[in-house]
Amino acid sequence: MAITTERRLARQSKRPGRLPEKPRKSRQKSQYPMWFYIPAAVLFFTLFVVPTIASFYFSLTRWSLFDIEFIGFDNFVQFFREPMLVQGFVNTFIFGFITSGLKVVFGLLLAVLLSSQIMGRTFLRSVVFFPVLVSVVGVGITFRVLMDPFDGLINTALAGIGVDGPGWLTDPSYALLSVAFVEVWRGVGLATLIFIAGIVAIPDEYFEAATTDGASPFQNFWHITLPLVRPAMVTVVILSLIGGLRSFDLIWAMTKGGPGFTSDVIASVIFKQYQAGFYGLSSAGNVVLFVVVTAIIVPIFWFLNRKEADQ
Repeated sequence: MAITTERRLARQSKRPGRLPEKPRKSRQKSQYPMWFYIPAAVLFFTLFVVPTIASFYFSLTRWSLFDIEFIGFDNFVQFFREPMLVQGFVNTFIFGFITSGLKVVFGLLLAVLLSSQIMGRTFLRSVVFFPVLVSVVGVGITFRVLMDPFDGLINTALAGIGVDGPGWLTDPSYALLSVAFVEVWRGVGLATLIFIAGIVAIPDEYFEAATTDGASPFQNFWHITLPLVRPAMVTVVILSLIGGLRSFDLIWAMTKGGPGFTSDVIASVIFKQYQAGFYGLSSAGNVVLFVVVTAIIVPIFWFLNRKEADQ
């Protein structure tokens, strides 16, 4: 019986275009018993699953603190009829992709600089990471004062060199971009820290071999650092996109969605609905925001990890 099986496998391996089947790997059992996962499962169910299901339910109702009326998809229909929703959608994508892209670029460049042998490297790392530790609302209020079109320090400094500064937060053409650049300044430190961890993990033998072959610093960066820091880049892209698409507190502290609706994002539109007392409508907005973020992040995450696995 064993000889017959071996002969059949040998004949299959000799056929053109066919390879012998590989034996299936047995699934490795976890070294921990299943009840070890119960506390984490309870927390996940309580803090994520239950609120998510409740949000979906309340988005189908007209509710207050005292009564609930089921109205189906009327909230979603009304939400998409709001004139500021289209502007909020566009602004959300602009804000999310601009901040994410700039954090990746500046974070990687700063990480390369702060991983080299420069004077005061530890101090400079602390300086770059410091804005991450500051309150987002505090950052927003501070830059709102600095960007005041009349008495702000930025326009005062520009006037000192003969430049007429714009209304950074009062001009519809500049408001959203001004907040985006402040968000990049505030969040690039975390991206830099993740990139530094990825660069430090690269073995020194690669750079030593490249230096021996006469590679320039740019060639080291392009052919060694950039490919091997890819896992860190995937992390930065995903975290930055999620934060950018869900951003609210910095925008609200600096512009409150103004002037008009020019710097409104989906999250600020939802908050305005809460303020007006339309709780069911704002719950529908939360569901829309959840679906939009998931629809963008999941394909990007799958694509980036697939490319990483193919390399």
